[in-house]
Order: sequence, then structure tokens, then C-alpha cells
Amino acid sequence: MSRVATSNKRKMPSKIPVTVLTGFLGSGKTTLLNRILNDKTHGMKFAVIENEFGEIGVDEKVLPESVDEEVVEVMNGCICCTVRGDLVEALKRLHKRVEKFDGVIIETTGLADPAPVVQTFFVDETIGEMYSLDSVITVVDAKGILDRLAEEKPEGVENEAVEQICFADKVLLNKTDLADDATLTKIEGEIRKLNPTCPVLRCLHAEVSPKELLNINAFELKRVLDFDPEFLGDDQEHQHDASVTSVSCRIKGNVNQAMLSKWIGRLIQEDGANLYRYKGILAIKGVDEKFIFQGVGMMFNGNISEQPWGVPESERENIFVFIGKNLDHDWLKDCFKACIVTDKLRFKVGDKVQAQIGEYTNGTIKKIWDDGNAYRIELDDADKTNVYAPIDVDTYVRARK
Repeated sequence: MSRVATSNKRKMPSKIPVTVLTGFLGSGKTTLLNRILNDKTHGMKFAVIENEFGEIGVDEKVLPESVDEEVVEVMNGCICCTVRGDLVEALKRLHKRVEKFDGVIIETTGLADPAPVVQTFFVDETIGEMYSLDSVITVVDAKGILDRLAEEKPEGVENEAVEQICFADKVLLNKTDLADDATLTKIEGEIRKLNPTCPVLRCLHAEVSPKELLNINAFELKRVLDFDPEFLGDDQEHQHDASVTSVSCRIKGNVNQAMLSKWIGRLIQEDGANLYRYKGILAIKGVDEKFIFQGVGMMFNGNISEQPWGVPESERENIFVFIGKNLDHDWLKDCFKACIVTDKLRFKVGDKVQAQIGEYTNGTIKKIWDDGNAYRIELDDADKTNVYAPIDVDTYVRARK
């Protein structure tokens, strides 16, 4: 998809500078991109190429509407693998409208190895004549980067976080409020082991002056060839961890916020270690603004934004994307869909059911929509223990067998 900029024709340099923003999932790349696009000091207009690891995009929908840029999404795959051809075609299409922008920013998915993206500008002659690679900017998350760097991968599978640092011309050590100074110093040491000459800038909320990132002429092919002599070869292999997948859902309706909160809370508590990244835009019943959430692992952040829906409740569309290890796609989709407000539940007060409390246990529905939960269930035990089923799915409550 694209949003066409409206501006006067510009006198362009012989080659358009390209900045690649990379970094593992949740490091702060989109926050940095928004800061660049909203900044008034650099006086530049950009074509933005975004890549998401999944069938549904979220980031383009939260880019500020006031920013008049060219936006192209390269979807449903890693930009360094299945959609690399799409990247080449997107760059060629954009060049036909070259008078409308001063530079290109490519934001890769957090699962991208930058190597094939960088390689595109040197092995494709047409692209090499149109564009010059200005820099690779890698954003790292102070909270989780050490774990990502230490993560063991299957044989033949690259550690994307390592590759992203190796190819960086500059590293932004982001979210510095989530680590103490000793940890930050240790992270900087690990970065320099991988990339000894790379500057490291500490930052909070990806707040960095654009002059540190744009038109810095930092990329040097020689440095890359020094640590990867086969970089320009035709037989470069690239494998992702097959256990890491993306699940996404798009559904019209309005969400019960209490149900959603309880489900997300339980999900993060039980499966947070396997959730690399999750984000979404939701329509909350009775709220006119979009609810935007995102998270990394067990760190969830979500709130009602200042972005109005601008359409009736019946036309609002919820979107979410989860990326992680060993995800149960159907379960995630079913739970999310169960958070959509409905007037009809499967059970009524007095129905005999089984509640999941580690194992399915007989009980009776005592109340529906109790404190935001779909059901309150009284167990058939001596204490008549009451438990909640936050969502109306078999994972939490089912009919008696």
C-alpha cells in the first residue's frame, strides 16, 4: 500500500540515499521511524518501506496521518527472504516518483538478517545505479538484547540479533531506563566484540537527533567484506528458526476490554517467554478512539490513543499480530475472537460445566459477566470454591463430558 506525497518537484542527487533501520522485535524501530518522520529539523521527505513478518500489517496504520510520506509495505515474510524480490520491485517503482522524496528509509522486520537487504544495493545493478546505501542503523533493547545474543539456534540457523549488530554502522542502545549502568556497560562490551568500530548511542524511547542517523555516509562495503568475504557471493544461505512463527487476525467488532485484559494477562504470565513481539489496534466497546497495544515478552503496554476511529462501531476492525516460538495459532485466534462483545454466551446460570483449573473440574455456572469475566463457576468441592472463566472458550470452560 502507498500514501502518495504531495510536494513540488525537487532537484535530486544522482543517487537516492537509503537508511536501513533494523533491530530485533520490540527494540523500538517504529518509534524511531515516527520520530524521524515527525522531526522538523532535517527538512527531508522520505519514501518508507516497511516489512512485517506476517500476513497483516500494523505499523503502517499507526504512522502519524499528519506526516505526508510515501509508504510501501512489503508483506507476509522476512524482507531478507521470501519478499526480497518485492523489495527490489518496490525500490524500482518508487524511483519513478523520485522527485517527491529526498531519501528512502527501510524498516525491516525484527527477524531480518540485514545481509541480503544490504546485498541488494550491490548485486542488483539497476538498484545500485538508482540508490546509495547511506547507513544501517540497528536498535537494540537494553532489557532483552543479552538474552537474544546468547540464544542458541539450531545448526545452520543464524542468530538475527547477532547479524543485526555485525552489519550496523551505528547502534542505538534503547530503553536504557530498563537496565542499570553495569548492564548497559556489559551490553556495550558485547556489541563491540561483534562490531569493534561501531558507535553506540544510549537513548530512551528512541530519542536521537536525526543528524546522527541521516546522510552520514557511514556504510563501508570493505568493512563488511572483512568479516564476511563471501558477502557478495551468489550462494549465500539464510535460514530462520522454523519454530518462530507469526499469527495474525483481522476481525470486525468491538472488544470487551475486561475480557481482553484478563486474557492478555494470563497469556503473558504463562507464555511470555515465547512471545518475541505482539502488537495490535483494537476497537473497545463504547470508546471512540483506537486502543493500541504492543509488547515484548512479559512487558505489555497498551492504552487508548488519541486516534479516533472515524467510522461507526459496526465498521471498526480489530487487528493483532503475535510473533514467537511454538505459537498455537488456532488457540490465539479463538481467544481473541472470544473477546469480541456478543449478547450470547454458550452457557447460562445453573448449567453444569467443567472449569479448567489445571485439570477440568466439575462445577456450576453461578453468574455471567461477573467483574468482566464471562462466567463465575462454583466448583463441586467441599468448599464450593468459586473460579472465573474470563473468556467463553473451551480452554477455560467446557460442557461436561
